[in-house]
Amino acid sequence: MQRCQILLSSIERVKDFVRLVNQYPGQISIVSGPYVVDAKSIMGIFSLNLNEPVIVEMRDDVPAELMERLAPFSICQNTPGS
Repeated sequence: MQRCQILLSSIERVKDFVRLVNQYPGQISIVSGPYVVDAKSIMGIFSLNLNEPVIVEMRDDVPAELMERLAPFSICQNTPGS
């Protein structure tokens, strides 16, 4: 599993993020505290506290190229456990 921490601080960033992850097959989740939502669901993402960074978790079947394309949203290289 790959993980990275991102910040989705505006409606436009959320829209861009969802548009991007929907281009890839496989399970992609967002973790915010005790909550886990489908990263491909704009409604799920808006149910989270977006004032704080969230963690994107990607199963191994998600192409590695996605990590590179997430760079504009990322606030660090990787999070522990990646």
